[in-house]
Amino acid sequence: MTSSQIKHFNYIFTGSGLSALMTVYKMTLSGKFSDKAILLLDQDSKKTNDRTWCFWAKEETIWDSIIFKKWDSALFANENFKRDLALKPYQYNQIRGLDFYNFVFETLSKHSNITFLNEKVTDINELETHVFVGTEENRYTCDSLFNSIYTKAFAENQIKYPVLQQHFTGWFVKSESEIFNPEQATFMDFSVEQKGNTRFMYVLPVSKTEALVEYTLFSEKLLPKEEYENEIQLYLKKLGTKNFEIIEKEQGSIPMTSYPFWKKNTKRVLNIGTAGGWTKASTGFTFRNSDKKSSELVAFLCAPSSEASESLRMTSFHKKNRFWFYDLLLLDILYRHNELGSAIFSSLFRKGNPALIFKFLDEETSLVQDFQVILKCPKMPFIIALFRVAFK
Repeated sequence: MTSSQIKHFNYIFTGSGLSALMTVYKMTLSGKFSDKAILLLDQDSKKTNDRTWCFWAKEETIWDSIIFKKWDSALFANENFKRDLALKPYQYNQIRGLDFYNFVFETLSKHSNITFLNEKVTDINELETHVFVGTEENRYTCDSLFNSIYTKAFAENQIKYPVLQQHFTGWFVKSESEIFNPEQATFMDFSVEQKGNTRFMYVLPVSKTEALVEYTLFSEKLLPKEEYENEIQLYLKKLGTKNFEIIEKEQGSIPMTSYPFWKKNTKRVLNIGTAGGWTKASTGFTFRNSDKKSSELVAFLCAPSSEASESLRMTSFHKKNRFWFYDLLLLDILYRHNELGSAIFSSLFRKGNPALIFKFLDEETSLVQDFQVILKCPKMPFIIALFRVAFK
């Protein structure tokens, strides 16, 4: 292919996961990008139910039509206590990956200016006037590029910011026995053996016999596949069933770090999603943060800019806030003392107001409300982490 045959786009998205699809979908809703050529590149065709996203909300969202299940109540537990959490005014919502993909692509398919290609990106090269993108099959150029392909080395090949993983295996099971409460999600159950880590079960029931059951860790190293699956079987046995059918499986590993990915943003390349630090560092929650950030990004792209400031726009998108610092403290503690996770989250949920905790995790609390939440946590580990981080 000669340079004259290389197809040019206004915007290219390398990687077409949650953050990219949310952003492009909202670009179509805005009606302000119909004259822009947009290309999405991903080696995955997005035609399988490969993941589950959950988020809490108290108001209607643009995703309501594809919510698979909602809960008004959640359970928090450890080896010593259980607490039923009344979530109002929030609801806890579940969206299945395939439902999300189908919903977004149905809209994108109606816009002739948007192209999705099932190709693996092999090269990104930023030049003075454009960005060059290579795949295994083709070459493209664009004015601006939005990258959501995560590069592990950026975070893991440094020592200033701790890096943990939220890693999990989940089974969607159908049990012969009625062992689930379809009106209540299990948010965290730390009653499983901790083995020196932060380990818990996460259960999303859709009926008395059907649920997604996930064994989840916040820790540095992944486990052998069979260890996750053995723990799920033990938990199902504890709930009261030995006989069940596995309908679907999912697994994943989400980086938990306050590493400033946005510092990799340049004049024409902006990192989004996990690659841009959009994942909530202290919890690994992605959907709600990506929903907010994608809306901010579309508004950012729509804002008028002078020629003089254009070259600074992409690098100035991200703004660090105090919640970034709170996350950094928690991750510093869990990185050094991973066994403290159960105690920290248990102290938070034992007596804390669930709605206020969710508001805090959504980064929407006032400074006074921040302290109402933080003071529920064990004081000494955070004081030590504060001094350690402050003098680093």
